[in-house]
Amino acid sequence: MLKLYGFDVSNYHNMVKLALALKQIECDIVTTYPNQTPEYLAICPTGKVPALQTEQGVLIETNVIMEYLDENFPGAALYPEDAYQKARVKELVKMVELYIELPARRCHTEAFWGVPVHQETKKEVKRALYNGMQALSRAASFDPYLAGDQLTAADIFFLYSADLAATVANKLFEIDLLAEAPGAKELMEKLNQMPEVKLIAQQRKAATPAFNAYLAKVFKK
Repeated sequence: MLKLYGFDVSNYHNMVKLALALKQIECDIVTTYPNQTPEYLAICPTGKVPALQTEQGVLIETNVIMEYLDENFPGAALYPEDAYQKARVKELVKMVELYIELPARRCHTEAFWGVPVHQETKKEVKRALYNGMQALSRAASFDPYLAGDQLTAADIFFLYSADLAATVANKLFEIDLLAEAPGAKELMEKLNQMPEVKLIAQQRKAATPAFNAYLAKVFKK
């Protein structure tokens, strides 16, 4: 059986969890925070999460894991079969990750845990988020999903990236980030109504106190 290392507050971990749920793949979850212990580094070379243990070995990086699951297990397709359309979904995944998720992550400490970020960093993040969401608006169809009428891996990345980015934008800059992409709010609402997504949200809420305790120790170091 597959084994997934990660924790239920991690958005990347939850991307993989949703992919597993949609494809109805059984998987053991091993609650793991990022760490550099020899034991975990023997499993995951970066010490980050998520990491997926397969029969052949361990895979890391969320987009790689999702592509592996889609190619090796039946169930709901996360990527189209057509080569061009598949490439378009992968393009949208990278756009969401590079231009929305990663810029917002630079301000997570201040937005979510009150640990200040340098003003110059915030200026850079604000500009990057505007540009990223506007670029996604031009590239995606939002009809109703990012790549058209079928849910794909791009929508999973959008769900668990744009929600955090929108919170950062609202808390730190008082801007409505999703308004920069017509159809984004409607898609976010549609995705959040999925039963699989609701269950993951409940698990995330239940795991938050333990994660906050973990962070308290990290910030004291």
